[in-house]
Amino acid sequence: MLNLERLRTLDALARHGSVSGAAEGLHITTSAVSQQMSKLEREVGQQLLAKNGRGVRLTDAGRLLAEHAARILSQVELAQSDLEAQRGQVVGELRLSAFPTAARGLFPHALSALREAHPALRLRSCELEPEDGIAGVVRGDLDLAVVLDWYNKPMALPDGLVKASILDDPAEVAMPVDHRLAGRDEVDLTEFAEDEWITWGEGEFCHEWLMFTLRSKGVEPIVGHRAAENHTQLALVAAGLGVCVAPLLGRHPVPTGVVTVPLKQRVRRHVYVVWRADADRRPSIRAAVKALRAAGESVG
Repeated sequence: MLNLERLRTLDALARHGSVSGAAEGLHITTSAVSQQMSKLEREVGQQLLAKNGRGVRLTDAGRLLAEHAARILSQVELAQSDLEAQRGQVVGELRLSAFPTAARGLFPHALSALREAHPALRLRSCELEPEDGIAGVVRGDLDLAVVLDWYNKPMALPDGLVKASILDDPAEVAMPVDHRLAGRDEVDLTEFAEDEWITWGEGEFCHEWLMFTLRSKGVEPIVGHRAAENHTQLALVAAGLGVCVAPLLGRHPVPTGVVTVPLKQRVRRHVYVVWRADADRRPSIRAAVKALRAAGESVG
């Protein structure tokens, strides 16, 4: 009989395309992936992997078995969801991700409330950018992902996902206390045409949003510094190195030497949680969504 965990390893290899990617997705070592695949090859009596440069690729037999593995694992997950729903108990393991400011601003409240209310539920969380969190849910590496889009730039969701709103997160402009606009009650983005921006990494959703928004107002942004983490951006602002967009979620404490000023055109991020539609009946999913929404209400 085929071993389910080895089929799970093969499925991860097929989805991620590499031993290291499969190991990261399964939260195991690369040597454990190799060992599982060697055992699976002995089990089926066929070669499933072949060398491909410095990496590996699936053989014809490997691709065939991987297709069956995906269907088998999907059925197992559906069976587990149905059993959990029938039992009506919040049990098992729940894997969640959130972008950094949501992980700081929501997870401590939400996950501690979940642990207290449902001690039999094992929680596993990590920080991931929205696109990576969505991909993890689609692949089955995650059960839930807290993601975002902006008021003027929605993020497309793949078919088969369900979402629930957590909060609308207002954003302001953070600037040094001696900035020429620091004493204003509100500002316009066009007034920062000559300032250097401290922004997110190239290609990240929030960075692309900022570039899109500034250019739509006729401003070609001057990007001076990049930092993935909002508190790092604020530290650079405090050092007088530029200005940044500062959402409320996860922002506090604001460093000494930094002032945040609202925008005339109110800017908000829409923060929500996504999960697979086929897991919608799981009590643990419902409990986690409820806890995240409660955390969002407390922040709001």
